[in-house]
Amino acid sequence: MAPRLMLAAFLMLGLASTAMAAGSTSTSTPPDSRFKDAESLVKAGDFASAIPLLQKVVANDPNNADALNYLGFSYRKLGDLEPASTYYEKALAVNGRHKGALEYQGELFLKLGKPELAEKNLRVLDKVCTFGCEEYDDLKAAIKAYMAKQSS
Repeated sequence: MAPRLMLAAFLMLGLASTAMAAGSTSTSTPPDSRFKDAESLVKAGDFASAIPLLQKVVANDPNNADALNYLGFSYRKLGDLEPASTYYEKALAVNGRHKGALEYQGELFLKLGKPELAEKNLRVLDKVCTFGCEEYDDLKAAIKAYMAKQSS
Protein backbone atom coordinates (compact mmCIF):
# COMPACT_ATOMS: atom_id res chain seq x y z
CA MET A 1 0.00 0.00 0.00
CA ALA A 2 2.82 2.43 0.80
CA PRO A 3 4.35 2.27 -2.71
CA ARG A 4 0.93 3.16 -4.18
CA LEU A 5 0.63 6.17 -1.88
CA MET A 6 4.10 7.29 -2.86
CA LEU A 7 3.25 6.92 -6.54
CA ALA A 8 0.00 8.83 -6.06
CA ALA A 9 1.80 11.63 -4.21
CA PHE A 10 4.48 11.77 -6.89
CA LEU A 11 1.87 12.00 -9.66
CA MET A 12 -0.04 14.71 -7.81
CA LEU A 13 3.14 16.75 -7.35
CA GLY A 14 3.93 16.36 -11.02
CA LEU A 15 0.45 17.49 -12.03
CA ALA A 16 0.58 20.44 -9.64
CA SER A 17 3.92 21.62 -10.99
CA THR A 18 2.69 21.22 -14.57
CA ALA A 19 -0.41 23.25 -13.76
CA MET A 20 1.70 25.95 -12.10
CA ALA A 21 4.05 26.08 -15.06
CA ALA A 22 1.14 26.32 -17.49
CA GLY A 23 -0.39 29.10 -15.42
CA SER A 24 2.85 31.05 -15.24
CA THR A 25 3.28 31.13 -19.00
CA SER A 26 -0.22 32.46 -19.55
CA THR A 27 0.67 35.67 -17.69
CA SER A 28 3.93 36.29 -19.52
CA THR A 29 4.12 38.33 -22.68
CA PRO A 30 4.34 36.21 -25.82
CA PRO A 31 7.46 36.80 -27.91
CA ASP A 32 7.05 39.70 -30.31
CA SER A 33 7.72 38.57 -33.89
CA ARG A 34 8.87 42.11 -34.65
CA PHE A 35 11.87 41.51 -32.40
CA LYS A 36 13.06 38.59 -34.55
CA ASP A 37 12.51 40.66 -37.69
CA ALA A 38 14.41 43.59 -36.19
CA GLU A 39 17.22 41.31 -35.01
CA SER A 40 17.60 40.01 -38.56
CA LEU A 41 17.77 43.57 -39.87
CA VAL A 42 20.41 44.52 -37.28
CA LYS A 43 22.51 41.49 -38.18
CA ALA A 44 22.18 42.44 -41.86
CA GLY A 45 23.36 45.97 -41.09
CA ASP A 46 20.02 47.62 -41.93
CA PHE A 47 19.90 49.67 -38.75
CA ALA A 48 17.52 52.35 -40.04
CA SER A 49 14.87 49.73 -40.81
CA ALA A 50 15.39 47.93 -37.50
CA ILE A 51 14.82 51.00 -35.32
CA PRO A 52 11.05 51.44 -35.91
CA LEU A 53 10.44 47.73 -35.27
CA LEU A 54 12.52 47.82 -32.10
CA GLN A 55 10.68 50.92 -30.90
CA LYS A 56 7.39 49.05 -31.28
CA VAL A 57 8.79 46.09 -29.34
CA VAL A 58 9.89 48.43 -26.54
CA ALA A 59 6.51 50.20 -26.57
CA ASN A 60 4.89 46.82 -25.85
CA ASP A 61 7.62 45.62 -23.48
CA PRO A 62 9.61 48.51 -21.97
CA ASN A 63 11.77 46.07 -19.98
CA ASN A 64 13.05 44.16 -23.01
CA ALA A 65 16.78 44.64 -22.43
CA ASP A 66 17.64 42.92 -25.72
CA ALA A 67 15.47 45.31 -27.74
CA LEU A 68 16.82 48.31 -25.81
CA ASN A 69 20.37 47.12 -26.46
CA TYR A 70 19.70 46.68 -30.18
CA LEU A 71 18.21 50.19 -30.30
CA GLY A 72 21.39 51.56 -28.75
CA PHE A 73 23.52 49.52 -31.13
CA SER A 74 21.52 50.63 -34.19
CA TYR A 75 21.67 54.31 -33.27
CA ARG A 76 25.41 54.05 -32.54
CA LYS A 77 26.07 52.39 -35.88
CA LEU A 78 24.15 55.21 -37.59
CA GLY A 79 26.32 57.76 -35.73
CA ASP A 80 23.47 59.06 -33.55
CA LEU A 81 25.27 58.77 -30.23
CA GLU A 82 22.86 60.52 -27.85
CA PRO A 83 19.95 58.08 -28.31
CA ALA A 84 22.47 55.23 -28.41
CA SER A 85 23.68 56.22 -24.95
CA THR A 86 20.13 56.54 -23.65
CA TYR A 87 19.12 53.07 -24.86
CA TYR A 88 22.25 51.41 -23.45
CA GLU A 89 21.51 53.04 -20.09
CA LYS A 90 17.93 51.78 -20.21
CA ALA A 91 19.04 48.26 -21.14
CA LEU A 92 21.49 48.21 -18.24
CA ALA A 93 18.87 49.63 -15.87
CA VAL A 94 16.72 46.61 -16.73
CA ASN A 95 19.62 44.15 -16.61
CA GLY A 96 22.92 45.43 -15.24
CA ARG A 97 24.60 42.19 -16.36
CA HIS A 98 23.53 42.41 -20.03
CA LYS A 99 26.74 41.42 -21.79
CA GLY A 100 25.87 42.99 -25.14
CA ALA A 101 24.88 46.33 -23.61
CA LEU A 102 28.03 46.38 -21.48
CA GLU A 103 30.22 45.73 -24.51
CA TYR A 104 28.47 48.16 -26.84
CA GLN A 105 28.21 50.92 -24.25
CA GLY A 106 31.94 50.45 -23.65
CA GLU A 107 32.57 50.89 -27.37
CA LEU A 108 30.42 54.03 -27.30
CA PHE A 109 32.51 55.35 -24.40
CA LEU A 110 35.62 54.88 -26.54
CA LYS A 111 33.99 56.76 -29.40
CA LEU A 112 33.25 59.57 -26.92
CA GLY A 113 36.88 59.59 -25.71
CA LYS A 114 36.08 58.10 -22.30
CA PRO A 115 38.30 55.00 -22.07
CA GLU A 116 38.07 54.96 -18.25
CA LEU A 117 34.32 54.29 -18.53
CA ALA A 118 34.93 51.59 -21.15
CA GLU A 119 37.40 49.95 -18.76
CA LYS A 120 34.77 50.08 -16.01
CA ASN A 121 32.40 48.15 -18.29
CA LEU A 122 35.22 45.70 -19.02
CA ARG A 123 35.62 45.07 -15.29
CA VAL A 124 31.89 44.36 -14.98
CA LEU A 125 32.07 41.99 -17.95
CA ASP A 126 35.00 40.24 -16.30
CA LYS A 127 32.74 39.46 -13.35
CA VAL A 128 29.71 38.56 -15.49
CA CYS A 129 31.67 36.29 -17.82
CA THR A 130 33.00 33.82 -15.28
CA PHE A 131 34.87 31.71 -17.84
CA GLY A 132 35.31 34.45 -20.43
CA CYS A 133 32.99 35.53 -23.22
CA GLU A 134 33.05 37.11 -26.63
CA GLU A 135 31.74 40.45 -25.33
CA TYR A 136 34.64 40.71 -22.88
CA ASP A 137 37.18 39.77 -25.56
CA ASP A 138 35.72 42.25 -28.06
CA LEU A 139 35.64 45.17 -25.63
CA LYS A 140 39.15 44.39 -24.40
CA ALA A 141 40.41 44.40 -28.02
CA ALA A 142 38.58 47.68 -28.73
CA ILE A 143 40.16 49.30 -25.67
CA LYS A 144 43.60 48.03 -26.70
CA ALA A 145 43.15 49.40 -30.23
CA TYR A 146 41.91 52.73 -28.84
CA MET A 147 44.93 53.03 -26.53
CA ALA A 148 47.35 52.14 -29.32
CA LYS A 149 45.79 54.78 -31.55
CA GLN A 150 46.04 57.38 -28.77
CA SER A 151 49.72 56.69 -28.18
CA SER A 152 50.72 56.94 -31.85
